[in-house]
Amino acid sequence: MLSRRAFSLVRGGGGAADGVWVRFAARRAGRLVLSLLVLVTAAFAMIHALPGDPVRAALGPTAPIELINARRAAMGLDDPLWLQYLHYLGNLFTGDLGISMTSGLPVSDVISARFGSTVEMAVLAFAVAVVVSVPLGTLMAVLVRHGRRRAGDFAFTSASVVLATIPEFLMAVGLVFLFSVQLGWLPVAGRSGPDSYVLPVLSLAIGPSFVLARIVRVEMLTVLEADYVRTARAKRLPDRVVYLRHALPNALTTTLTLGGLLLGSLVAGTVLVENVFAWPGLGGTIVGSILAKDYPTVQGVVLVYGVGVLLVNLVVDVALAVVDPRSTIRES
Repeated sequence: MLSRRAFSLVRGGGGAADGVWVRFAARRAGRLVLSLLVLVTAAFAMIHALPGDPVRAALGPTAPIELINARRAAMGLDDPLWLQYLHYLGNLFTGDLGISMTSGLPVSDVISARFGSTVEMAVLAFAVAVVVSVPLGTLMAVLVRHGRRRAGDFAFTSASVVLATIPEFLMAVGLVFLFSVQLGWLPVAGRSGPDSYVLPVLSLAIGPSFVLARIVRVEMLTVLEADYVRTARAKRLPDRVVYLRHALPNALTTTLTLGGLLLGSLVAGTVLVENVFAWPGLGGTIVGSILAKDYPTVQGVVLVYGVGVLLVNLVVDVALAVVDPRSTIRES
């Protein structure tokens, strides 16, 4: 149990509170830098561990050996591995991700042209998941507390387990078959208007929505039995005040943490969903680059996905510290 003095050190002003936040920021910054270094090293090693000659694959089997050697020398592939790694790190600091072997364009330009589409899909899916899961989980907790409506609780739990375990690409195929092929309500593929967002976003959001809803339900059931909620009820406060002002904010701490992790997984889940819907994002880019053995582009996209997940986790940590300042003390 956290003492009042420890809690006041974080919530209140003064040097002690500043020290706690400085240590918290230093730890998070150190973890981020270390994680970025591991990510960059893993991306570099992964590409160089793949079999085959990327230059030969990019230029084709009929390319003359002189052209292949010249391209390898221009890309620095003849240098020792450690020197290539140092050059790679140096280029990253200047924002240089290399040159695409298939298009001849800077990888940073290829990524920037499609990055927005992927972020749009992931953020919209996350917003839908939160908007659906929080009210649904709260409602189920209110309805089934004290062991009531066991049949409804069982149906909700069973349905959420099934929907949460369906892979995104399989969900996408099912939605396309139902709403595009059978009913003809929504477009099959492409990014042409508001209706083209519906199926890709739902494909990503349905599973996480029910995962978060179950978490909200469990947390709310715990919070509703807390002493401060009983006190609020004893004061004859309206139910909406008890649920929304006293219970829900305290139940959202765990939800916020896992929701942030789900946002990271949503970004990664766009890879397959984008290919199902021919979405002009990074998912199609990385699959096409892998097939074409365009390793610089693959490397750049992997880095973007990895950095995105790391930044999401950092934002979640900071938001959790703001919502629950006691978490900064626990790590002090």
